[in-house]
Amino acid sequence: MASRRTNIALVFIKHGLAAVPAAAFGLAPAARRRSAFARRWRLAFEELGPAFVKLGQLISVRPDEFSEELVAEMQRMQDAVAPLPASAIRRVITEEFAATPEELWADFEDEPVASASIAQVHRATLARPYRPVWGEELPAGTTVAIKVVRPGAADSIRSDIAVARRLAERVGRLGLARRFDPVALLDEFADTVARELDLRREGRFADRFAFDFRDDDRVVAPRIVWPLSSRRVVTMEYMHGWRLTDLEEARAAGVDCYGLAVHGATAFMRQVFVYGRYHADLHPANLFVTPDNKIAYLDFGIVGYLTPEERMNITQVMAALVYRDPERALTYSAKLGVDVPAEKIGVVRAGLADLLDGTLREDGTRDFRHFGLGFLRLLGANDVRIPAGYGLLIKSLATVEGVARALYPEIDIVQTAQPFTTRILGRAMGDPARLRERMPAAIRAALRELVA
Repeated sequence: MASRRTNIALVFIKHGLAAVPAAAFGLAPAARRRSAFARRWRLAFEELGPAFVKLGQLISVRPDEFSEELVAEMQRMQDAVAPLPASAIRRVITEEFAATPEELWADFEDEPVASASIAQVHRATLARPYRPVWGEELPAGTTVAIKVVRPGAADSIRSDIAVARRLAERVGRLGLARRFDPVALLDEFADTVARELDLRREGRFADRFAFDFRDDDRVVAPRIVWPLSSRRVVTMEYMHGWRLTDLEEARAAGVDCYGLAVHGATAFMRQVFVYGRYHADLHPANLFVTPDNKIAYLDFGIVGYLTPEERMNITQVMAALVYRDPERALTYSAKLGVDVPAEKIGVVRAGLADLLDGTLREDGTRDFRHFGLGFLRLLGANDVRIPAGYGLLIKSLATVEGVARALYPEIDIVQTAQPFTTRILGRAMGDPARLRERMPAAIRAALRELVA
């Protein structure tokens, strides 16, 4: 472990020194300096392997704690590694099921279709029909994707987390990380990786997602084949389609990109405001458009959850964006755990008002990314700690807006959210519990009017 710790430190030193000339030895403008070091951080993470690749991905969804340049650079992190030999993957499958791939599927392709830091994916064909938890039967001969946790990945990642934690404790003691708590970040990372290492979690959420959207014939998720799934192996329906980087080809094939943009944004709002559970890792590799004009969600490794009360508070924050009401945004963000010290309220309120005034684009649509990520940066600049779930949700909403605009540039996701927020606020006004809660204040207000 000591040698690994030394190696990690040397890699960061090497890339840190390499960033110095690109930053003009500290004489370049601040944004250029940050970009130079952010790029080298990404290269260092990629060089250090799977655990740091996954950590970089976590940083990419935390604009509340890291600079815009570092978040943008980590979003470029390629979670693609050299594939393992098929023999290693076959060994995992045999250990899990006490049977060879040929005994489990009609055929199994040794050439992987994807290879990432935690898992490797191979194509296969069902030998017999299967009735999934939800959805139509998968007939024999159906093409499926077999996702297998790479042998040794769990031990390797846990070992690197332990090493990184020691380094983080030292960084914390030296006070080198003012904007974030490196130990808390690593603890959050360890929990995330533990969930991703158990593929049953991903399968269960995919089933839950399919059930949630059972009445929507334009949103699909892969059906899970549970008899051929375990902690380290999951068998799922193989999804055909185009990534968002291949949209010209999709349009040429007759895909309705405008319709899918609006429908996809609405589907995400439904996840957040209706169900309180949402796909929190949407990017071009995890979202397809299909030849039959559907949106296919993939890879449910990172998900977010909201309680009913949190959904109500998020609804109020979105309403604040619609009505350009900084006071409402601050009030309900506080209910979500964003605690702005009294001495910073004035500065944050003024900055928030400027952000809200700047949300309208030239085409008349509202720019949620400008507001959401700008708000997180504003809070960070004023040393306000932001709950992980709050930052994750805002980043996810900003990502959904970017995804929708890739399909249709003029979309307004604030307008897309408005029917959901209106419905939720309308129901809340008639909720007996909330009426009882508000009654004393209403009576006091009425009495003041009478006395006056």
